[in-house]
Amino acid sequence: MKGLNAVLGAAGLAVFLALGEAVPRLGVVKEEYFPPTSRVAVALGHEITDGAFWSALGDTLTGWALGLAVAVGAGIAAGVVLSVVPYLRAATASTVEFLRPIPSVALIPLAVLLYGTELRSVLLLVVYASFWQVLVQTLYGVQDVDPVAEQTARSYGLGTWARIRHVLWPTALPYVMTGVRLAAAVALILAITAELVIGAPGLGKRIAVAQTSQAVPEMYALIVVSGLLGLVINVGARAVERRALAWHQSVRGEAVV
Repeated sequence: MKGLNAVLGAAGLAVFLALGEAVPRLGVVKEEYFPPTSRVAVALGHEITDGAFWSALGDTLTGWALGLAVAVGAGIAAGVVLSVVPYLRAATASTVEFLRPIPSVALIPLAVLLYGTELRSVLLLVVYASFWQVLVQTLYGVQDVDPVAEQTARSYGLGTWARIRHVLWPTALPYVMTGVRLAAAVALILAITAELVIGAPGLGKRIAVAQTSQAVPEMYALIVVSGLLGLVINVGARAVERRALAWHQSVRGEAVV
């Protein structure tokens, strides 16, 4: 089954690349706006040999990794505390529901005012967007704890931290890992968006420069790199999730299938 999926995926990619080559060649769209796949591939080869490209890639990954790490740590800690402290969840529910829907891009003017085009502007947006993914999933995971298991742990005299470790955390971990995987993708989107709009160093800024200088094949090549980076991050996040949940029934069921 996995082999068939791989073949179908490769066939779909081949068709997509062929369409990307044929559509501009046939004049359906102008080549200056949508260059053929071959020209994008050549531009991508030139980018890979440019040291500035690797520097921009490193800047993007730095903003992504630092922002994601802060968001995951803060989201898990806040989710556990809000869930285990009596009445705190109810007291903060309205605040969470007010702040969570605010689009992160709406904070771009604030980020520019505070930090200009520095890395901290990117981190502000990445952390804000990713934090909610982890927090909400952590809250859902803690809510899913079996009350019977919780009461049993209390009856055996387990303290707060022991109950968190042996009862709450194993139940919440699948939710937390889902939140981390979602946050990883959101963090990359916001990192590149911040670079594109604010002008912070990274792939986004390089895409903006290519667009303004009419280097269209280079622009598409950088967009392809951004897409490949997102794919690698998603695959890596899924691998980490499966490894962390190797004991869980859902992952064990996938292994059997």
